[in-house]
Amino acid sequence: MALRTAVAAFALALSFVGIADAAPRTDLRIGLVLEPPALDPTAGAAAAIDEVVYQNVFEGLTRIDETGAVQPALASSWDVSADGLSYTFHLVEGATFHDGTTFDADDVVFTYGRITAADSVNAQKALYAGIDSVTAVNTSTVELKLKGPDGLFLFNVGRGDAVIVAPESAANNANTPIGTGPFKFVNWQKGADLTLEQYAGYWGTKPALTKVTYVFINDAAARVNALLAGSIDGINNTDASTLPVFKADPRFKVVVGSTEGETLLVQNNAKAPFSDLKVRQAIAHSLDRAEIIAGASSGYGTPIGSHFPPHSKDYVDLTGTYPYDLDAARKLLAEAGYPDGFSATLKLPPVPYATVGGQIVASQLAKVGIKLTQVNLDWNQWLSDVFTNKDYDLTIISHVEPFDIGIYADPNYYFGYNDPDFQAIMKQLNETTDEAARKELLIAAQKRLAEQAVNGYLFELAQTGVWSAKLEGMWQNAPVEGVVLSGIRWTE
Repeated sequence: MALRTAVAAFALALSFVGIADAAPRTDLRIGLVLEPPALDPTAGAAAAIDEVVYQNVFEGLTRIDETGAVQPALASSWDVSADGLSYTFHLVEGATFHDGTTFDADDVVFTYGRITAADSVNAQKALYAGIDSVTAVNTSTVELKLKGPDGLFLFNVGRGDAVIVAPESAANNANTPIGTGPFKFVNWQKGADLTLEQYAGYWGTKPALTKVTYVFINDAAARVNALLAGSIDGINNTDASTLPVFKADPRFKVVVGSTEGETLLVQNNAKAPFSDLKVRQAIAHSLDRAEIIAGASSGYGTPIGSHFPPHSKDYVDLTGTYPYDLDAARKLLAEAGYPDGFSATLKLPPVPYATVGGQIVASQLAKVGIKLTQVNLDWNQWLSDVFTNKDYDLTIISHVEPFDIGIYADPNYYFGYNDPDFQAIMKQLNETTDEAARKELLIAAQKRLAEQAVNGYLFELAQTGVWSAKLEGMWQNAPVEGVVLSGIRWTE
């Protein structure tokens, strides 16, 4: 009997070992094409910042979900006055920052004061210029008053640009971010990887993952090898040309969706010859979108004719505004005083749709006499030369900020586009809350940009993710920038 009991006990012990061995993993290694230049989304324009920290390290009063809808976050609820000018946010209880400091109304007042300050470096501070005052009613209630109605206010509150930061730590968030999110920053080996760990004191629902490492892999072949070798478990957006490799491999799932990324041939409107509408129209007539999409994104992507996502209910197809017509392009160049074309530089960031797309665009424009010199930059150089200093002729970039058509109303934005007519449309739109009226204004704004050929409107960037088949909860679509970790889990 003793021997039988011992054997049974041993068998039972083995069964528990088997159960433990079968427990799902709680760590995750994600590949990223671009390394963020810093980690404070309220003080930087790079989408790679939000890919790491949005809804993971930092949270806003509201958040944007996978469908693009506004959901509660650090504000559990809110009240809006009848005139649409006052928003009273009721804050969650028990939230703390990762350094242990308490989250309360004063942090909200500080955050929005920092965003709207005269010396603010927030990339989207124009979206918050309509805020008249921010007042802490008590420790758990904040009132934000607006100068005029804003139909997108709650959405803009949920962007990465408006996440809540603390006065005790904000100055250091670029390198050591401290937020209220479900994951805390642990380590950043620049040029290699960045690690987050689950925050034990998180106020909300704990995520399944306990540790996440972002691995920066700029080279396409290296990303493929890393996935196949299992050194990373997935990537939210990689070269579409590599997808067939993974579609045929049962170890992986390919997740293709849409983004808010309008891929543009950006023209420096403040600089000759791109300040001439006829030159911009000639360039628009010279672009073969189908060829660009086929070459730069392996056929994934939707042609666009203005700065607006095709999946939006307010989208209008304007791809026919300047159809592909080389004769029309040559005629316009001649009328503008460039019968033999001209030379210009094309400065490109280190992403495949830009570097490969740049070669295709250069070939297309050469057919009408526009000779481009392609200059490949690293991400920091692009941000400095092109975005900040406006030292460029042309560039190719995807603008992945959600609902960002309003950037064209800022004459100081790097596009160099200063159009009172467009500015008037956007002013009226920002003051309008009626959905039908907003739709008309949005269509008018799209048409104005298309007719003015402000940029070369190429295609809406697709999100092409590759993940381990044992993972679930990844977002298929990207209505905002970011790899939101809270719903991701291993199934075995």
